[in-house]
Amino acid sequence: MSLRQNTNTQELLEMSIEDSKDILIEVDGMRKWFPIKAGMLSTVKSHVRAVDGVDLRIRRGETLGIVGESGCGKTTLGRVLLGLIPITSGSVRYEGEDIRSMSMSDLRRRMQIVFQDPGGSMNPRMSVRSIVGEPLQVNGIADGAELTQRVAELLDSVGLKKDHMNRFPHEFSGGQKQRIALARALSLDPEFILLDEPTSALDVSVQAQVLNLLSEIQNKHGLTFVFITHALNVVNHISDRVAVMYLGKIVEIASTRDLFDNPSHPYTHALLSAIPEPSLEESSRERIVLSGDVPSPANPPSGCRFHTRCPIAEAGRCDTEEPQLQDVGEDHRVACHFPLGKGQRLPVIHEDESVDEAPKVNLL
Repeated sequence: MSLRQNTNTQELLEMSIEDSKDILIEVDGMRKWFPIKAGMLSTVKSHVRAVDGVDLRIRRGETLGIVGESGCGKTTLGRVLLGLIPITSGSVRYEGEDIRSMSMSDLRRRMQIVFQDPGGSMNPRMSVRSIVGEPLQVNGIADGAELTQRVAELLDSVGLKKDHMNRFPHEFSGGQKQRIALARALSLDPEFILLDEPTSALDVSVQAQVLNLLSEIQNKHGLTFVFITHALNVVNHISDRVAVMYLGKIVEIASTRDLFDNPSHPYTHALLSAIPEPSLEESSRERIVLSGDVPSPANPPSGCRFHTRCPIAEAGRCDTEEPQLQDVGEDHRVACHFPLGKGQRLPVIHEDESVDEAPKVNLL
């Protein structure tokens, strides 16, 4: 080996080591199947493949958005990441350690979750002091006057007052409840927080306040977020990278700007075309309407799972060969046999056309 080759190899090794230090969570071949049982003996007849072969790297300090239709496996993926439900196969490693070998108390101190419905995740009979301070008591971190002081500091960090700690959940608005839930998640000083649609039940003005609060807290504490949502405009605002899921698989992942400017997967194009535009003028964006329904995760299609609804699918390949994630740009990967390049668009259906009268495929 020449000196130049040896130097290049050493540089690549150092880059690889440096990159591995930036990875907080590694997911390899993760599957979560739920059994379908029938009969008096509850025999397993089939499985719902909620998450079916996901590979993912979550970088330290980033916000990764996960989007997709209802039932695509977003929430299941998040709960497996936190060890809330057991994994079927594959692995999830936190800082290189398999989460199945970690104690639950260790996991909870490093990883926390904020649920979609903050009110549903709180005991209505407990005061805010008890709700926010419970993790501190359970883990033996604080009690008595020290606990009261810690809770006051946590409430202040999310924009609430000390006086709020003696109130009960029903006395707060939806936005305030979400702030309480966030204070509870921060109580153990975690490194990673899963945000499962934390703004979907809030009105627009309160959404903006919560999103800005999340950004401030992340910058202050150096947190890593996974943000699960249906709202693509919210993802565009808060996320560094976005992963698009369809029927239990990640079909595209890229930096937020690249994914919104240059989507490569047909499904991503369809999702982005559905973002509403707040304008009184007629929108210049043409809506991409997908035909058919989302297939059942209990009986997913062969080959590419999107081929039954994809307007550019080719028989003989898309319906038989499953695409793997491939690089199509810097930090941009897509699972499609025919990824769309920059400037290419899917065929659209105009308002005066039915699904059956959709124009033929014409990639611009």
